Amino acid sequence: MVDFGLLIIRLVIGILFIGHGAQKLFGWFGGYGIKGTGGWFESIGMKPGTTMAVLAGLTEFIGGALFALGLLTPFAGVLIAGTMVVAIIKVHGPNGLWITANGYEYNLTLIAVAIGIALIGPGRYALDAFLF
Repeated sequence: MVDFGLLIIRLVIGILFIGHGAQKLFGWFGGYGIKGTGGWFESIGMKPGTTMAVLAGLTEFIGGALFALGLLTPFAGVLIAGTMVVAIIKVHGPNGLWITANGYEYNLTLIAVAIGIALIGPGRYALDAFLF
């Protein structure tokens, strides 16, 4: 049952991060694509915005895919956690903890999940279990 629980966590978090990456890279799921995301990044001081949008999108998309598959799970956890640390520093941190004030509560939760899974392992239903 533990392995199935880890699979559910990995799939939900991983697929959501794939979606966030696709919003930035392709404009899917209501996203703004590279140009729109790049403009927003520029507005919060992340320059060059287009480059940062590509890097953020790739990090989320690849990190999410690896996490969902349970492939190179520690690396995937670091990618996911890293993007959330940047989100806290650049966007949510000044608003305090609680999400009701656009704070970093949700980002911190995602960091805990990503690093927790990276440390304990992805479980039996993961590519890491088959390959390593």
